[in-house]
Amino acid sequence: MVECLLQGPTINSNVYCEPLKKLRRAVQNERRGMLIATILLLHDNARPHPAAQTQDLITSFKWEQMYHPPYSPDLTPSDYHLFLHLKMFLGGKRFDDDDDLKEAVQKWLTSQTAAFYEEGIQKLVPHNDKCLNNGGE
Repeated sequence: MVECLLQGPTINSNVYCEPLKKLRRAVQNERRGMLIATILLLHDNARPHPAAQTQDLITSFKWEQMYHPPYSPDLTPSDYHLFLHLKMFLGGKRFDDDDDLKEAVQKWLTSQTAAFYEEGIQKLVPHNDKCLNNGGE
């Protein structure tokens, strides 16, 4: 699921909860039976994520969460895999408008193989292990 937010408004808990609701519906529609199994949500500690409204919604979905340690930019999962490659793909390109950019990003995301995403997920283990084995330091 790819969600593009409008430019300008601040991303707060209200705004952040809407894509989570869409994600839940997408999982229900595309992966019947998966809502019975555990869903593990990984997100960083940006303000809308630990907000009470967000946490209440995630709890109501019965999703588990992996917490991102505060002040650990070297462990930010989105930065070291997905966005690194996306940044390289977008480097030097110009787009006429937001819709062209969204289309290019969507095409790039869907063109990646399952192995690309699996590799990124597998990289989470040593990154999080690094933090856990250092007592969160």
